[in-house]
Formats: sequence, C-alpha cells, structure tokens
Amino acid sequence: MNLEERLQQEIRLGDLVQMRKKHPCGSDVWQVTRTGADIKMRCSGCGHVVMLDRETFLKRRKKLIQQGPETAAKPVPPV
Repeated sequence: MNLEERLQQEIRLGDLVQMRKKHPCGSDVWQVTRTGADIKMRCSGCGHVVMLDRETFLKRRKKLIQQGPETAAKPVPPV
C-alpha cells in the first residue's frame, strides 16, 4: 500500500467526509466524532449521530472534504 492509499484509509477525529448517499435532511457531509473499530459521525445538516463499522464506513465514504487535526503523542511522565 503506497502513501496516498494509506492517507485515504486514515480516519481522524474531526474529519469532514462526503458520503455516497444523502441523509434525509438533504446533507451528504458528516463529521467524524469517534474512531476505532466503529466510526461515529454527526450529520452537518441536522446533527443526527450514526455509528458504522470501519469497513462499511470506508465503502460508503465518497471523499474526504477536510482532514481533522493530527493527534500529537502525549509524553509519558517519568515514574
């Protein structure tokens, strides 16, 4: 897998993504609010929250509109 493919697979908190189908409110833009095995996202139009498993999310995502901020590694305090 090359770098471009890895960046497309990467999902960050705060990502704005366009999905293939529109939500009943008319919006197709969603903001990612949780990542992990499941992806939680909020509709930009009406605020409805949906959780999808990662595989389904990647299939239904059309494109990344804006990538969320990079998460900085927190330093481990000395013991």
